[in-house]
Amino acid sequence: MNVPATFRAFRIHSDADGYRAGIEALRLDDLSPGEVVVKAAYSSINYKDALAGTGKGKILRRFPLVGGIDVAGHVVASTDPAFREGDAVLCTGCGLSETRDGGYAEYARLESAWTIPLPSGLTLREGMILGTAGFTAGLALLRMQDNHQRPELGPIAVTGATGGVGMLATAIFSRAGYEVHAISGKPDRADALKALGASAVLDRRTLDLGKRPLESARFGGALDNVGGAMLAGLLPLVQPYGNVAACGLAGSAELPTTVMPFIIRGVSLLGIASAGTARDQREQVWAHLASDWKPARLDAICTREVALEGMPGVFDTMLAGGSFGRTLVRLAASA
Repeated sequence: MNVPATFRAFRIHSDADGYRAGIEALRLDDLSPGEVVVKAAYSSINYKDALAGTGKGKILRRFPLVGGIDVAGHVVASTDPAFREGDAVLCTGCGLSETRDGGYAEYARLESAWTIPLPSGLTLREGMILGTAGFTAGLALLRMQDNHQRPELGPIAVTGATGGVGMLATAIFSRAGYEVHAISGKPDRADALKALGASAVLDRRTLDLGKRPLESARFGGALDNVGGAMLAGLLPLVQPYGNVAACGLAGSAELPTTVMPFIIRGVSLLGIASAGTARDQREQVWAHLASDWKPARLDAICTREVALEGMPGVFDTMLAGGSFGRTLVRLAASA
């Protein structure tokens, strides 16, 4: 196995000395057990990573752990015959940086049950521009379509549209044939969102969601990253039998609503929990993301690329609401 005696990793601690995170030298035996050893090329930074890396959210269930809920690279060793040395693979969620060591390291050890061969049509870099954010958006679309969402129902509202999930959802839903209305508090980014496929960009600060349990329907469905009043306000605006996929709580975890949209219009509220998605659905989503749902302008969605040392500054910006698009973490000099 061609793994150096030590390698760099961004590790998170919480003990008698307090909560802290930083770059350390680790050995392979320091990592959580797994059948597949990967030389990592890229990871990415998600909101969950920012919470974990700063201690501002209870993400990790044990300590210490290497951070990073995404990773992509090449297999250097495997005890599972399904994976051979040199195979390009990726892994998102599945306990990374929660119950087991994650992707912010030059080498990762993964469970083969959750390691996905890189689909034809994606590079490792593209796989991590998508990462958990793109997988979440794709899973939302898969679940909505499984529940009979169709473009003919009307436009899809995407909230938090300038975040990673929001930008990728805008591109993915548009690529899949849906009209997308992007909702954002950053109207100066309207041109960027339209370039990704949004047919309309709505300023959330002036958007009138109404106050009645049911309003005139204006959306065929929605993907919501915000929660709280935004999610509650969208439900009365959805066409009969449309779907609203909830995948975030950037605004609030509360949901002040009524049952009226559900029992009068048959609107469905779908929960999108990407971290523990079953493997068969996971493979379905990645197959779509590498082909018919693949955004045409992935590089435009990747707005920053950093090494391990640059991550803390990104965490702070993201938690302050100042992020735009996706940030890649470069783990190998040759990546």
